[in-house]
Amino acid sequence: MAQQNNNQSEVEIGQLSFERAIEELESIVRRLEDGKVPLEESVAIYERGEALKRRCEDLLRQAEARVQKITLDASGNPTGTEPLDVD
Repeated sequence: MAQQNNNQSEVEIGQLSFERAIEELESIVRRLEDGKVPLEESVAIYERGEALKRRCEDLLRQAEARVQKITLDASGNPTGTEPLDVD
């Protein structure tokens, strides 16, 4: 049953926007730093925080892949765009 709940939270996290995921991650960090969360709950929210962190990293990678750099001609005028080399 716990595995099913974990899968459900993964699906939920997978649908969060970057802004919502980072907001929830910051909230988890504040709660953990406060130190007033029971151990079992701390472990559970830490695990959720890890999943949120992965979601944010994935969304950032996707955004970087879409970023393009502007190409210029010899006189410095824009001539178009080409994919940004993110390696």
